[in-house]
Amino acid sequence: MDARSDLPSHEVTNQPPPRRDRDLWASDPVLRAHAIGANEDVLARYGAALGRAEMRDAARQAEQIAPELRLFDPGGRRLDEVRFAPGYHHLMTLGLEAGYAAGPWTGGSHVTHAAQVYLHSQVEPGTCCPMTMTYAAVPALAASPALAQQWGPKLTAPAYDPRAAPIHHKQAATLGMAMTEKQGGSDVRANTTRAEPDGEDFRLMGHKWFCSAPMSDGFLTLAQAPGGLSCFLVPRWLEGGRNAIHLMRLKDKLGNRANASAEIEYHGALAYLVGEEGRGVQAIIEMVHHTRLDTAIAPAGLMRAALDHLHHWTRHRTAFQRKLIDQPLMQSLLADLVLDWEGATALGLRVARAFDGDTPEDRAFARIAVALAKFLNNKLCPRVVVEAMEGLGGMGYVEETGLPMLYREAPLNGIWEGSGNVICLDILRSLAKDPLAGETLATELSAAKGADRTYDTALAAHHARWPKGPEEAEARWFAESLATLLTASVLIRQALGAIAEGFCATRLAGERGHIAGTISGLNTGALLERLGP
Repeated sequence: MDARSDLPSHEVTNQPPPRRDRDLWASDPVLRAHAIGANEDVLARYGAALGRAEMRDAARQAEQIAPELRLFDPGGRRLDEVRFAPGYHHLMTLGLEAGYAAGPWTGGSHVTHAAQVYLHSQVEPGTCCPMTMTYAAVPALAASPALAQQWGPKLTAPAYDPRAAPIHHKQAATLGMAMTEKQGGSDVRANTTRAEPDGEDFRLMGHKWFCSAPMSDGFLTLAQAPGGLSCFLVPRWLEGGRNAIHLMRLKDKLGNRANASAEIEYHGALAYLVGEEGRGVQAIIEMVHHTRLDTAIAPAGLMRAALDHLHHWTRHRTAFQRKLIDQPLMQSLLADLVLDWEGATALGLRVARAFDGDTPEDRAFARIAVALAKFLNNKLCPRVVVEAMEGLGGMGYVEETGLPMLYREAPLNGIWEGSGNVICLDILRSLAKDPLAGETLATELSAAKGADRTYDTALAAHHARWPKGPEEAEARWFAESLATLLTASVLIRQALGAIAEGFCATRLAGERGHIAGTISGLNTGALLERLGP
């Protein structure tokens, strides 16, 4: 039933109608255009389910009712548990049952998974974290066949089982990661957590500064063993008791509020070696590689959600006797932001297709391209969200609109797993150590030559500026240039002409200002159609 507009003191006018159930897949022509090779039936069901008003209510509850740390029971016995709002569990159930974490390992594809990340990020990004880490842990466990045999079926079960119970008692499981320490941050080789042999297994002693999703059934973690820095699987629950993992406190974070992040300590926690002793970084890198895919596509989902809010507002809000959507300056701003969003979506899903490939070339391209996509997409995301928020005026600053949640979330994926500088240095290392990565990237860039003169000129300028790669001090400039060219190459080869032409003209030619909307000559009509009906 509609809310009342005829109030005792005034009549409510010039306000957009409330958002009701909406299909996030059917209403998004950009996602449908670039999710090449995805299972459209899965995405249609997932997009329709996430778009229901009840899921928005669950998301709001999950964010507003903060996770609660329960260290002890009433008698003083240690619990070391986190309690979540019902909305959190509702969203986790929806995602895991839909195959968010399991899909690529049970006959699905990474493209479908990436599209699910994009869709879920629009509604409640916090619950993406535990599902993403569970998805990414599966290939990491392949280094230890016995652990993979025991944990794999639980991690890839299309179900959610949040009970505090050992793995073999559960229908399904989630797996997290605990690597960061106070003194090292991204320099994990500086970790000081110790691993002492205990028969065939190990006991860990140490502190972890960031542990996301501390209610996971286990964590992949790094510790110094007698043979050097090694990777371990630390189960949360043991037969007959709790593992010696103590939650010290929950982080008071800017955003991602539905998801708990904790400082934890290992006080002789039982741990199983993953891979070879002394090769911990090599063992855990597969998990990092796959979480990076999600941090590359999630910002595109956040951009989509922000622009959807702005589009809805401008279609129903009048100022100066005209709808906002009909005003040329608003059209220029929206069109410019659409190019950021569509470019990020196209690049993220192109990278996901490389994850689905099985050739050495596919794997090499995936390694370099996912780093480029993560870097560029996360630098663009805050700009798009801020402009969308500003487009709503004061209402954009109000929690009820959903824009503040997106604003708080916008920096997260660029920070998680490695900040911008770390990613840029990783790009340089990959190109230096893996010639095939550079070759596949060059092939991808060359495939778009001849279709757009601006692109050809920009590509030649990039090679002329860095014929042998950049010095470290120019790594960010180099990565931005390369990632922008890669995005343009994808758009030229698979997008509508107006999208690719507009992207190249405004991102590669330089005839524009430095802030959003400072452009001219775009086909704004074609670009605004990308926002959907």
